[in-house]
Amino acid sequence: MNPVLIAPTQKSEPLPEDFADSVDYLMPIESVQKILNRSRASVYRYANTDPALLNLPFEPTRLNPEPRNHKEEALQFHPNEVARFAREVLGMKQVTIEVTPPAETATTALLREILIELKAIRQTLEAKN
Repeated sequence: MNPVLIAPTQKSEPLPEDFADSVDYLMPIESVQKILNRSRASVYRYANTDPALLNLPFEPTRLNPEPRNHKEEALQFHPNEVARFAREVLGMKQVTIEVTPPAETATTALLREILIELKAIRQTLEAKN
């Protein structure tokens, strides 16, 4: 369910308003590598992490990952934070992060049908009350 991302381009576009609060679009370190055009090791060096502490406070000169519940969890980054870091710290003039939904699989289609049925059941139950 990871977004497909593209590298910095000529055009900078803001992310949709409903995107800002969405946890579904957090980026793994591999996607950040592609956008910043840096090695995995350098992305880890940029990241605001400390082996002794789990979630550090925001630091404007570092790439700040999303909060984690356990030290073994993979680092995840919000696309707005990656774009901010690329512009303000690395000096990239314009950064575009394109988020595309994952291709629909048989599982997602089935889950969508289940959701439709559950909504219909709920409407029926609410109509009876």
